[in-house]
Amino acid sequence: MSRQLAERGAHQRALGRSRGGFISKLHCLADARGRPLAFHLTVGEAADCNAYGTLIALPEQTPKALLADKGYDADAIRADLASRDIKAVISGRSNRRVRIEHDQALYKQRNRIQRMFGRLKINRAIAT
Repeated sequence: MSRQLAERGAHQRALGRSRGGFISKLHCLADARGRPLAFHLTVGEAADCNAYGTLIALPEQTPKALLADKGYDADAIRADLASRDIKAVISGRSNRRVRIEHDQALYKQRNRIQRMFGRLKINRAIAT
């Protein structure tokens, strides 16, 4: 099999290249309790903000707030959330010229999402 065909097949399975080999990123939209509502798989080297459009269109109910890490800190995402009347609780990147404040008390609730990812990894380890 040629290298181009192998890379195309890996891209279709959302496998990107890194120094350690093939890698993919799992993006998740979860409710306030940390229960997953939707998943989106991207290649490892893709920017996190590229998954935003796919995930925000999936829930039946419009969320009141979106808690996300620095990977989703983009002016376009913040503008889209404002137009949808969703509160953006996104930590700003360190290289922003103008610091953007966020609700730190609400941002701490992102811990629920991190724990959900931890449980998924444990269950994956048991299943494989």
